[in-house]
Amino acid sequence: MSVNGKKVLHMDRNSYYGGESASITPLEDLYKRFNLPGAPPESMGRGRDWNVDLIPKFLMANGQLVKMLLYTEVTRYLDFKVIEGSFVYKGGKIYKVPSTEAEALASSLMGLFEKRRFRKFLVYVANFDENDPRTFEGVDPKKTTMRDVYKKFDLGQDVIDFTGHALALYRTDDYLDQPCQETINRIKLYSESLARYGKSPYLYPLYGLGELPQGFARLSAIYGGTYMLNKPIEEIVIENGKVVGVKSEGEVARCKQLICDPSYVSDRVTKVGQVIRVICILSHPIKNTNDANSCQIIIPQNQVNRKSDIYVCMISSAHNVAAQGKYIAIASTTVETAEPEKEIKPALDLLEPIEQKFVSISDLFAPTDLGTESQIFISRTYDATTHFETTCDDIKDIYKRMMGSEFDFEEMKRKKNDIYGEEEQQ
Repeated sequence: MSVNGKKVLHMDRNSYYGGESASITPLEDLYKRFNLPGAPPESMGRGRDWNVDLIPKFLMANGQLVKMLLYTEVTRYLDFKVIEGSFVYKGGKIYKVPSTEAEALASSLMGLFEKRRFRKFLVYVANFDENDPRTFEGVDPKKTTMRDVYKKFDLGQDVIDFTGHALALYRTDDYLDQPCQETINRIKLYSESLARYGKSPYLYPLYGLGELPQGFARLSAIYGGTYMLNKPIEEIVIENGKVVGVKSEGEVARCKQLICDPSYVSDRVTKVGQVIRVICILSHPIKNTNDANSCQIIIPQNQVNRKSDIYVCMISSAHNVAAQGKYIAIASTTVETAEPEKEIKPALDLLEPIEQKFVSISDLFAPTDLGTESQIFISRTYDATTHFETTCDDIKDIYKRMMGSEFDFEEMKRKKNDIYGEEEQQ
């Protein structure tokens, strides 16, 4: 918004950046936040060596958020590391999601003939171009379902599970009966992200995800945006059904448009579900991951008789988020029953022994209207996915509702060139 010439004032009731998706430091603050008695034991090292994300997410190397970060130059404030591997759960064990053709051929995830069929399918996906019907091979991307595409390549249930959930990153199986174009594009995004760095398609910022909102705050400031932390919001002032300002500490900051998360406007959102997240502190890498210092594990719903997948994101002292020799694994899933802790147990079993657990169950909210009348634009709550693609879709949707036009990466680039000059972009 600042880059597009809007005058932006950002008020946050918290003393830190990032709201729900902050990184908490020092460790003592995490213990307080989860109402754990006493201080962290000495075995946890120095409290300020910790930056613990409340919401676990990785960035797809070729995804929308990385594009936004590159185009807006927020990357100048951040350093990233590639996540060392992605793993998928099958029959009680975890297997590495193959990241090269050699790994795919050596993988025990599928039998020999299955591998050949899967390779054919991947070649088809790589060559698929929605603007060139010659690459469709009899498939209509807007009509043929993904189930039929899998049938066309004669792929078995295990491979379908792994493709839909570990590559296309769907949380449920609803996608099977929808047109295949979206799924094919998701698999392409995965492959292209993987091709950039080789080990996995995921990136993670040093010092935790809390660095992302801080980076955007700095960018906004360059374009004249103002940030105020520790600002309690007392009232959203509305006249004739339209927002005209925000009252804080007796003063009113006047505005024409307002963006906020659901926690500021409980009367304008509806509950659409719940997510359970368990932050686990470990003193060891996760078993069967080749001692990786970071990884993602996906437990497809079919494998544990559920409707939605369970995810594990693991990072460690290598990312400046934990004390030396410590690992942070965060398990998350969409709640389906009255006993969410039981639902997430298959993930926690993979992490044992766990030194300390922090459990949170959060309601998911979505806005009840588009904000066109009131000019109050409300984001959706962070979901259980382990990447930022759905969050970016939400940001682009809010942008479109506010500005009346699609978010344009190229336009961002041009605006940036006006300020920094072309040479800096090289």
